[in-house]
Amino acid sequence: MKAPNKALNLRKKILELLLFFKDRFDLHEGKEDELETIDYIRKNVEFKGANLWILIFAIFVASVGLNVNSTAVIIGAMLISPLMGPIMGIGLAAGINDFELLKKSMKNLGIAVLISILTSTIYFSFTPLNDAQSELLARTEPTIWDVLIALFGGLAGIVAGSRKEKSNAIPGVAIATALMPPLCTAGYGLATANLYYFFGAFYLFFINSVFISLSTYLIVRFMKFPKKEFMDPKREKTVKTYITVFTILTIVPSIYLAYNIVKRTIWEKAASQFVTTEMEFPRTQVISSNLIYDGDSAVIDISLIGERISDEEISILRRKLEAFNLKNTYLNVKQSGDGSPDLNILRSDVLKDLYERNELQLQDKDRRIALLERELEEYSKSNREVLDIGREAKVNHSNLQNFSINRSVIANLSENKQDTILMAYAKFRQLPSRQELNRFEQWLKIRTKADSLTLIVD
Repeated sequence: MKAPNKALNLRKKILELLLFFKDRFDLHEGKEDELETIDYIRKNVEFKGANLWILIFAIFVASVGLNVNSTAVIIGAMLISPLMGPIMGIGLAAGINDFELLKKSMKNLGIAVLISILTSTIYFSFTPLNDAQSELLARTEPTIWDVLIALFGGLAGIVAGSRKEKSNAIPGVAIATALMPPLCTAGYGLATANLYYFFGAFYLFFINSVFISLSTYLIVRFMKFPKKEFMDPKREKTVKTYITVFTILTIVPSIYLAYNIVKRTIWEKAASQFVTTEMEFPRTQVISSNLIYDGDSAVIDISLIGERISDEEISILRRKLEAFNLKNTYLNVKQSGDGSPDLNILRSDVLKDLYERNELQLQDKDRRIALLERELEEYSKSNREVLDIGREAKVNHSNLQNFSINRSVIANLSENKQDTILMAYAKFRQLPSRQELNRFEQWLKIRTKADSLTLIVD
């Protein structure tokens, strides 16, 4: 009887554990009524009036932030931006088979994208700062991390939007997924006629938008939001077909693009590790490395300076590529003396940089030497003056035996500051009268042209 009881107790504990986790991870706890959530998202879809003006102002703020490379300004602009509305609306419409909401969301997202790119293009056409800063360059090419951020950020956004008590999760998703900066970067690409920046940034925005919509669609289906009902079964079937085709046409290419992004990210990591690990030589230095990934073919472009690497060593390095999973990758090595114009220009730039840096160091050393010489001269002059003043004082005060005068730094501990004061030391064979000491102190002030002086008598 003990064995069946043991098994029964174990099943009971497992069941209790499952119930505990189900209760903890239940998304229906604290959930808003589905129709209220649908209405909440529907209201934030449309771009007109104040919503549109807020978007324009936010785009200007984000463009300024990218232009001056200020992360804080960019984050502030993303908090203002109302871009999340139509993107979540697309995912919701696909999830509840609402074709009218889908068309409305796509139309408003198109308007928002067009206005955003136009606004940022106008800004970057007139700004005097034309250089592409690091914040702007970071939005020109999506990575696997952008895909993951968009997916998990979208999940957080729709879960928070479906709660009775709304939180700040949706603005947080807008910041994390960085929807606005890519559109501003696309505007920069148009303003500077750089199509690589334009398409790269727009590609990043597209990936973010699709995966936020996808995560919204998944949660809506998981939480069983009520689907739109149709009186006409034929109309319902048509709408479902349209929604299905749209979902497939959007998701399948996006997953393929995300897959390529994953492949490129893995390749770049392996290529960087190869360069770091294998391209180390005792008397040769890598002065530049360029990683070029193009689907099935890729190139690691290396420029070396110093002692030449033999063709045999380069062949060995090329054979090592497979050990780093760098198949279909070509290692291109440029060395000083090959006659490559790019390498000669690079070598010239390196030498110029070294010369300018050494010249600045020499100038700095010259300034230090000049400063030390001036301080030494002041010190010698001060020593000579001590002897001269002491001899003059001896004429009027025959009892004077030892004399010194110099400037000292006094720390005022109560006010936490320091000051410089002139201090004089005098040792007499026989202590003079108070009147003579006052006369001696007044003479020292006039002789040294000091505003204040402290006399120490021994």
